[in-house]
Amino acid sequence: MRQTTRGAAVGRHGDRHPTIYDVAREAGVAASTVSRALSTPGRVSATTREHILETAERLGYRTNPLARALPSGRTDTVALCVSDITNPHFFGIIRGAEQQTRAAGCTLIVGDAEESPDLEVRHVQRLGPSVDGFVIAASRMPDDRIRDLAANHRLTLVNRQVDGVNSTIIDHEDGTRQIVEHLSSLGHPSVVYLAGPRQSWLAAQRWRVVESAAWELGMSAARLGPFPPAVLGGAAAADAALASGATAAIAHNDLLAIGMLRRLAERRVRVPEDMSVVGYDDIFGADFCSPPLTTLGGSFTEAGRLAVDLLLGMRDAAWRSETASQVVLPSHLIVRESTGPAPRRPR
Repeated sequence: MRQTTRGAAVGRHGDRHPTIYDVAREAGVAASTVSRALSTPGRVSATTREHILETAERLGYRTNPLARALPSGRTDTVALCVSDITNPHFFGIIRGAEQQTRAAGCTLIVGDAEESPDLEVRHVQRLGPSVDGFVIAASRMPDDRIRDLAANHRLTLVNRQVDGVNSTIIDHEDGTRQIVEHLSSLGHPSVVYLAGPRQSWLAAQRWRVVESAAWELGMSAARLGPFPPAVLGGAAAADAALASGATAAIAHNDLLAIGMLRRLAERRVRVPEDMSVVGYDDIFGADFCSPPLTTLGGSFTEAGRLAVDLLLGMRDAAWRSETASQVVLPSHLIVRESTGPAPRRPR
């Protein structure tokens, strides 16, 4: 009877990784039996599968996701594409997606679209054969392009809604209304919305609600921009807000709002005494700036987790169905020191 130790196996294969044929030879079975045991365990007996798994573990064999995908149609890999990986807003989404893929025994890979819809498309086209599906956060693609991709790839959106495509979003509509009502309660007669990228679906939706809510509350509202959704875009946004004469400003995101606070301080404009400023996302550091930023928050970690959950649920379902799950998670306004009563005298 032959005895094999882990050390002997490692020595026999040298530095190379053991293959499926090494496992088959060591276990005394055919390579096809090893393949079935690892990819479709229901096709071999429990005793045989246990013996093969023990042998594979002893040899240090690790399955190749792409090779495993050939018989099973799965790679157990999910791709997450974000519009700007340097934006702390996406940290929660990435964490939630990673937690859910790990819980499902899958691997998450992350791609940065750099605010480019064309790069989003290239990510999907290049990675399509290698992953089980895609989660795309804050997509800049037009609706028709997203539908075209969703017709050929499993796809779920975060912070974007398109008919017929699974999605999870934070309730931007109710949240934006919370912001405008908060500013109205402080006596502000006017508000300006500093918009983000021209392709941003959220920017358009938020402005629609700002304009409607302001009209209902007897406030004037204006939209300016687009501005880069980053701290560097804050200087131009702050100057534009001051020129508008508005007493309150709503920035597209916290990074833009923080850049505005810096520029207003340079121009000796007091916040909130002379102008109130509000952001979106409640990113890390929003409460560290001066003054601490009033912002709209939500469970972005949960949004990432649910997006992966929806995606993995499509692997066995009729994922080309026109019906789709569109999950809306609650938002909440976090009031800090960057908002206050409207100035008694106009600037």
